[in-house]
Amino acid sequence: MQHQMLALLRSKKPQILERWIQHQLTLDTLRDDLISNDELREQSEGIVNLIVDQISEQTLALDPYALEPILEYLSGIAISRARHGFSPRETSFYLFSLKNAMLDMLAESAGSDIAALYDMTRSLGRFFDELSTSTFETFIKGREEVILRQTDEIAEISTPVIRVWDQILAMPLIGTLDSARTQVVMENLLQAIVDTGSEIAILDISGVPAVDSLVAQHLIKTVSATRLMGAECIISGIRPEIAQTVVQLGIDLSQVITKATLASALKSAFSMLKLEVRKTQSQKPFLI
Repeated sequence: MQHQMLALLRSKKPQILERWIQHQLTLDTLRDDLISNDELREQSEGIVNLIVDQISEQTLALDPYALEPILEYLSGIAISRARHGFSPRETSFYLFSLKNAMLDMLAESAGSDIAALYDMTRSLGRFFDELSTSTFETFIKGREEVILRQTDEIAEISTPVIRVWDQILAMPLIGTLDSARTQVVMENLLQAIVDTGSEIAILDISGVPAVDSLVAQHLIKTVSATRLMGAECIISGIRPEIAQTVVQLGIDLSQVITKATLASALKSAFSMLKLEVRKTQSQKPFLI
């Protein structure tokens, strides 16, 4: 019975491809904003050619060695779809629609032989279940890699070190500070101090929504690490509500230079470096 099914699938390969394409075009999971119709056809043709050419009694028996080429190819498709922004549902329906196209073709060819159709459907169903499970697992891993990469990129963007003046660095912090992010802040700031030879670093927490004892401890550790590098650290952006919270929690920031605004911190940094900034008087133009 399997020989009959395999021969039928190979003889009907062009029809299976066209039916699968038509199935995909009618699905609500079609994402023409992420993949063009030409790309979809090319990708689908590659999958149909591979599966129909590689399918055998061994693959239908779910032999790992026989399945390896198919699973490897589908793994690449799953990773690509994860990186391009397809959802798990869209990826699952993509492969399920191929199974439906093949089952429809078998049903039309089997005619009234219900027993033969049942055996072929059951065998092909197990085969596609294995492919779908493996593809979905690979897709999830691909999404996790994308999320981790985006998290790292966001962490780098959210902790920029700016050279605002010679010997003066500033790092504006936005969002919640936790242990992991504080470690990134500390590493980036210390590396910038080494690279630029700066003597003063300003941590601006205007964008930090709240300061609790944990956040305060993180800030104190960053200040201490900065001093060990031979630089002074100023914390700016101390809003009235943050000041009240710090006092209520009994957090000791007496050994830390704090300022209400970044401008005040920069002015203090100029004073520490014995720099003076003056506004020049513009000269009046001469009248001829």
